[in-house]
Amino acid sequence: MADFNQQVIEEFRANGGEVGGMFEGAPLVLLTTTGARTGLRRTNPAVFLRDGERVLVFASNAGGDAHPAWYHNVVANPRVIVELGAERFAARAVPLEGEERDLMYARQAAMDPAFAAYQEGTERVIPVVALYPEAERLEALGDELIRVHGYLRGELAKLRAGEAGASDLRAHCLAFCDAVSFHHSGEDRVAFPHLERLFPELKQPLDRLRGEHVVIAKLVEELREATEPETLDRISGELEAHFAYEEERLVPVLNSLTEVPWG
Repeated sequence: MADFNQQVIEEFRANGGEVGGMFEGAPLVLLTTTGARTGLRRTNPAVFLRDGERVLVFASNAGGDAHPAWYHNVVANPRVIVELGAERFAARAVPLEGEERDLMYARQAAMDPAFAAYQEGTERVIPVVALYPEAERLEALGDELIRVHGYLRGELAKLRAGEAGASDLRAHCLAFCDAVSFHHSGEDRVAFPHLERLFPELKQPLDRLRGEHVVIAKLVEELREATEPETLDRISGELEAHFAYEEERLVPVLNSLTEVPWG
């Protein structure tokens, strides 16, 4: 079976997703998962169904009584790579449940009666897995993080250099404080929980960054009340260390989704 899958994979990649033989004309994707036990990357061809922006795949195992190995892999590690025609992208794999699973499987079985036979031939409920494209959104998140940090660094440098006139300094300082608070609030409410779901290994650095947000928030409140050089120096040091750590730990992970080796 492994040799057969490898032949299909090679033909798929050589012909932009087109294959012959028993899969000729079938809508196929290549799904690369990370082994639940080995940690090694494994690629398998799978029949797919489009559903809006997401791609659905079916853990039919040709009607066998056990789930295919790739299904156990995506449950253990939902970060996957999808090859669809000539397109390659990272995705998050989410098994569907209940009524949604039943509806999507019935739709596939109506289009391809073999899937109805697969389900009839086994007592297990054949899983349906939705693949949600992630790479573009996450890469944009990394770019946005760098952009916002650059803006905040520049505004803080202007404050420390006294470029704003005396009458404008207070307003400039308050605008800077509001920008920092808004940036960190968005990370705590939206960005960090999303990253933690996708990358459980980031829990420790994300917890550290959340803790630093609390420290920086206190300094921001001090800065709202007074703009002495000592306060600016302290918040500058804390922010630069915070930004550097965030960029060191998060940006490479976000960018890695477009740098996954194939094969």
